[in-house]
Amino acid sequence: MDMSKYKAMYLTEAREHLQKMSALLVSIEADPHNRSGIDALFREAHSIKGMAASMGYQQTADLGHYLEDFLDHFRQQGQITSEAIDRLLAGVDLIESLLEDIDAERPERSVVGFCSGQPAVAATEQKEPEPNPVADESHLQVSLQLHESVASPAARLLVLIKQLATLGKLLNCEPSEEMILRGGEVRRLNAEIQTRLEAQEVKSCFENYSEVSRVNVSAPQAKPSGNTSVGATVRVGTELLDRFIGLTGELITNRYMLQSAAGEKDWKGLKEGLDRLARLVKNLHHQVLQVRMMPIDSVTGRLPRLVRDLARKTGKEIQFNLEGTGIELDRAILEELTDPLIHMIRNAIDHGIAKQGTITVRAWRQRDQVMLQVADDGMGMDPDALRRHAVEKGLISSAQAEVMRDYDALQLICLPGFSTASQITDTSGRGVGMDVVKAAVEKLGGVLHIDSVPENGTRFTLKLPLSVAIIKVLLVNVDHKLVALPITRVLQTLEIDRNQIQTSGKQRVFSHNEELLPLISLRKILGLPIPRASEQISVVISEILGRKIGLVVDGFSGQKEVFVQSLPHPVDLLRGLGGGTILGDGRIVFILDIQGMLEKRRRSGE
Repeated sequence: MDMSKYKAMYLTEAREHLQKMSALLVSIEADPHNRSGIDALFREAHSIKGMAASMGYQQTADLGHYLEDFLDHFRQQGQITSEAIDRLLAGVDLIESLLEDIDAERPERSVVGFCSGQPAVAATEQKEPEPNPVADESHLQVSLQLHESVASPAARLLVLIKQLATLGKLLNCEPSEEMILRGGEVRRLNAEIQTRLEAQEVKSCFENYSEVSRVNVSAPQAKPSGNTSVGATVRVGTELLDRFIGLTGELITNRYMLQSAAGEKDWKGLKEGLDRLARLVKNLHHQVLQVRMMPIDSVTGRLPRLVRDLARKTGKEIQFNLEGTGIELDRAILEELTDPLIHMIRNAIDHGIAKQGTITVRAWRQRDQVMLQVADDGMGMDPDALRRHAVEKGLISSAQAEVMRDYDALQLICLPGFSTASQITDTSGRGVGMDVVKAAVEKLGGVLHIDSVPENGTRFTLKLPLSVAIIKVLLVNVDHKLVALPITRVLQTLEIDRNQIQTSGKQRVFSHNEELLPLISLRKILGLPIPRASEQISVVISEILGRKIGLVVDGFSGQKEVFVQSLPHPVDLLRGLGGGTILGDGRIVFILDIQGMLEKRRRSGE
């Protein structure tokens, strides 16, 4: 029997067992007498052993058998030692490495040394040596960002790739040369090289290029234990499959009813059939979404192990809390949340908490959005210090710093190049990876909020849509064209009288709920002609860059649930477009990302 077709299912289930083992080990470490936890660990090891043996993966089966025997001793004692926890975690890491071998269709590495009691560190050194290895070489991750003013970014990136290849062996590059040659305005490059040079030497090579605005060089981050590819396989409950079969039967019946009504020109029957079809499709849409939805625990479940390892490495005492892990999100969103969460956790440990403290990851539902928050009770950030630091780095002018709100000052940490590594304070280090976090959240159609008080902690709150495939939008008119705004970005719609508009400097504002809101014309953002203002003005109240604004449109055309389609290259490079959709009448409508458009205008000084 060909077992290869079952490999993907085996890898997914094995990694789920590993994730549970990691979480259990971290939990038991805090309570060594947790007998039920030790029993659960034993069952997980037993499951891994049995699955591997049935698939013929002998090394994994042997290691599972070893861990099972190792745990049996502590089951009988009813408690476990810290040394045993370390040993078991090393075993979990080794199983993950074995799964990577299987996934890459390599022979499984040997586990004989580990099972015979060699130190845990030897477990990660079981890979076959490469022929003629070069002494003292290391792998480095290189990230380059070009200035916005570079006229031919694609050509410049090709030159930089050639330069990278001269420093060592270029292992991978994103985007690749082929992708760059296809066209498009790409200004960022991520690559991994194998080289004898130190990270600082590699960094110095690219700091001499005037076209490069930012360069980061570091050791590649180790992948967290567990399956990082959430969507490799999706298991569907039989109850849900039964619903699909039932819906399919009803749709087939409804099709025959419509065909019969159309043939007999029974317009009443045709209308009833169409109404029934609309209900069935809506039900089908709901059931399909349930297949895509997964609990946040599939991503947050690996965080306790990450926090435990980082706390040990930094010598800090950290309590980690997880709340709301049963909240569900579209798996496509969850796949993109792993790196942002790791960035925020690392920053909280490295730069938020001094010696001891608490990190809390909490999720909750708010209307049609999911809120995901990473909070620490550490040193916090001082907006005044952030302003001074940004001025020193040349990221903003002194005049901009003077009028900048505290909220906007906190957002400065998301600017590429803001962080410094030479001085670890509440103003530096926090920016490590935060530009990546912000970009990832906004790519998903979400919003990142940062709240911090000096000496009283920091909170990063991600506002995320439930799904990126099918969303609700508000259709608005602008210059006789129809465009869409995600409902998650809309707080309220209203019509205001022309005489309600006031002027503050060059900015038009209006009073709403005892608050003055700036009015921004969608026509102006899109570079369209501005007509003479009518007596009644249509306004969409939205929250952009942490501030409520009134977005002026020509009119409203209602709400719709639409299927979001990604835009083809090179249109996908245009900032401010969140995708497109096709309406029932065949019209193509672009979904706008107003925040992205306003940020682009603000950077360009428009």
